[in-house]
Amino acid sequence: MSEKLWGGRFSQSTDELVEDFNASIDVDKRLYESDIEGSIAHCRMMAEQSMITREEAEILIQGLGKVKEKIKNQEMVFSAALEDIHMHIEDALSLESGDAARKLHTGRSRNDQVALDVRLYLKKETHVIIALLEDFSKAIVDMAESHLDTVMPGYTHLQRAQPVLFSHHLMAYYEMFKRDIQRFRDSLSRTDVMPLGSAALAGTTY
Repeated sequence: MSEKLWGGRFSQSTDELVEDFNASIDVDKRLYESDIEGSIAHCRMMAEQSMITREEAEILIQGLGKVKEKIKNQEMVFSAALEDIHMHIEDALSLESGDAARKLHTGRSRNDQVALDVRLYLKKETHVIIALLEDFSKAIVDMAESHLDTVMPGYTHLQRAQPVLFSHHLMAYYEMFKRDIQRFRDSLSRTDVMPLGSAALAGTTY
C-alpha cells in the first residue's frame, strides 16, 4: 500500500518537501489506539450487515490487534511518506491481513474516520484531565485545612488591601478549578457524538 490514496492523477512521485509539509504523523500518531478501536468497531458492523464475511472481520480484527501491539511496543517506523497514523496503520494491516485489508474502508471515508478518532481520543483525555484536576483540587483543600488561622494580605489593583485567611485564598483557586472541571464535563456531551455514516460528505450507499 505504498501508493497514496490521492495520487491517482499524478504520474510522478511526490517531492520530499511536499511530503514533509503534508505529513502529520508527528502529531496524530497519538491517535493510534482510537483509530484502531474505531476500525475494529467498523469491522464488526460490516460483518453484522453482511458487507464482509465474519471470517474476514476476524482476520481484520486480529490484524489490527497485532498492529496496535507493534505501535505500543515502539516497533513501527514512522515515515513522512505515509503522511499520517491512518495510512501507517493501513499499510501495516495489509501486511498482517492481506487482501482483506482492502475492505476496511467499505462504507467509510477518511473524513468520518478522522472525526471519530479525534472524538474517541478527546473523550479519553478529558476523563484523564478531570481526574487530575480533582486530585489537585483535593490537595488544595488539604492545604487550606492546614492553614485555617494563617493570615495574609489580600490584594486589589496590585496593592495590599484587606487581611484575609490564606485558606480562603487557596479556596478561591479551588473554585476556579471546580469550574474548569464542570466545563470539561460539559464538553463530554458534545464530544460523545457518532460521526460514522456521514462518509466524505453526505452519507454512503451502504
